[in-house]
Amino acid sequence: MLIAVAALLGILGLAAGFSAFGALAQARLFRFFFRALLSLVLLGAGTVLAFVSLGSQGMLALTKEETAARIKLMPKGPQRYDATVTFADGRVETYDIAGDDIYVEGHIVKWTPLANMLGLHTSYRLDRIAGRYQSLEQENTARRTIYSIGTAPLIDLVSVGRRLPLGVLFDAEYGSATYVPGAQPGELELKVSTTGLLLRPLPPAPEAPRT
Repeated sequence: MLIAVAALLGILGLAAGFSAFGALAQARLFRFFFRALLSLVLLGAGTVLAFVSLGSQGMLALTKEETAARIKLMPKGPQRYDATVTFADGRVETYDIAGDDIYVEGHIVKWTPLANMLGLHTSYRLDRIAGRYQSLEQENTARRTIYSIGTAPLIDLVSVGRRLPLGVLFDAEYGSATYVPGAQPGELELKVSTTGLLLRPLPPAPEAPRT
């Protein structure tokens, strides 16, 4: 929806620009300045909305608590385990994790009511998965394993927002992280809501009835 509004503003801006040149050819200076200003305003608004639309691609809209991924843990030694992640889009990846805990990090973007009216809602993007040691000494000296699990946005909305007047659209942008022990085999569910990320253990699958 947002990209359609941006395209419409762009078309109207171009139309106003051509009309302004027509007024200039007829030496109607007041009409030229008015239409030229209108063209700039429309094109500027369309450009801002296009940036926001492209920047929000790769992020998932969030209207309630949702399952972002399922993680299956398989220990293979002291402070070592495989984490097989099944993402919400069906992608499956396995990561070699070192540490006592499994740690997941993501980004959450909240929008103002004005942006909600344009079709933008609270959204999130997963960032990285890593191992975490409970000992501070090991955190500084032991093997670290950190993997990217997100996709880079086409446009960094936060950086663009610092250069363009997007304050009327942004509410907040912040990072969220969660971790739980990963030493035991099992399966976890990565939940995400407007308050952040949460890892929950899943109950063991029921055993098949014996015949």
